[in-house]
Amino acid sequence: MVVSSSNTKACYHARSISLPSRPHPLIPEFEEHMRRLGASEATSSSSSISHKLSGLRDLHDCVDDLLLLPFTQQVLAPYHHEQWVDELLDGSLRLLDICGTAKDALLQTREGACILQWSMRRRQGNENGISNEIAKYLTSRKKVKKAIKKALRNLKGMKNESTFSALNKDSETFSTVSMLREVEKVTLTLIEALLCSIAGTTAHSRRSGWSLVSKLMQHKRVACEEVEADHSEFEKVDDALCTILGNKNKSVNLVQANDVQNELGKLELSIHDLEEEIELLSRRLIKTRVSLLNILSH
Repeated sequence: MVVSSSNTKACYHARSISLPSRPHPLIPEFEEHMRRLGASEATSSSSSISHKLSGLRDLHDCVDDLLLLPFTQQVLAPYHHEQWVDELLDGSLRLLDICGTAKDALLQTREGACILQWSMRRRQGNENGISNEIAKYLTSRKKVKKAIKKALRNLKGMKNESTFSALNKDSETFSTVSMLREVEKVTLTLIEALLCSIAGTTAHSRRSGWSLVSKLMQHKRVACEEVEADHSEFEKVDDALCTILGNKNKSVNLVQANDVQNELGKLELSIHDLEEEIELLSRRLIKTRVSLLNILSH
């Protein structure tokens, strides 16, 4: 009997997935990971996204364990020449590529934040010097945001092109491939949310069934407290620095300097957590790709 996975929370709009028909503890485990990803807190904060990335990593661990099952291998192995096989493998490369973009953006921002913190401590009392260093940081952030904007545009194109070929196979094959497709969609969506957070931007609502990013990032600016609570650490630092440079005399008083350094410290900690999570996720993606290639090469 085919076991159907439970739907994730409404914000995911996930289709129900019928998993391999033979009972196995990994099947309900997979369903639970999907449920948790749908039920976790929906904010644009770095801590929330880091938590989701951790859950996504656990999901990929579960998927890789499923791929190691003899039953799963028997289901997939005969179809190594099918178009959907190429689509799954191409999808895994897309995921690794977009992870690389996120890694680069995090690295550049962290390096810029470290340099700015060091410069602000060294130039304390030299207002013009601090303003110049702030301007340099914001210039580097513009380059990061430009690269992310291009990546998000490409990602949108990937989603539009990602129309998987028709799958007229037995129910077990259909169930297994559907599972892998849904995991790819979840992963793309969460990495998109990460990129939006790094850029300090909010994603507009999309008509796609998998509009997690808009659910994560979209918020109504009805009160300053709500806006502040929902801003990512990247956006908070950018806003604080832009406010300083927006002053007519571009002066930086001691209180502002301390506040900015505190925010930069929080940003560095957040980036450290995100870098760790995206690196671990990348390793899982490589492991899953290798498992798929091994199955399909036999």
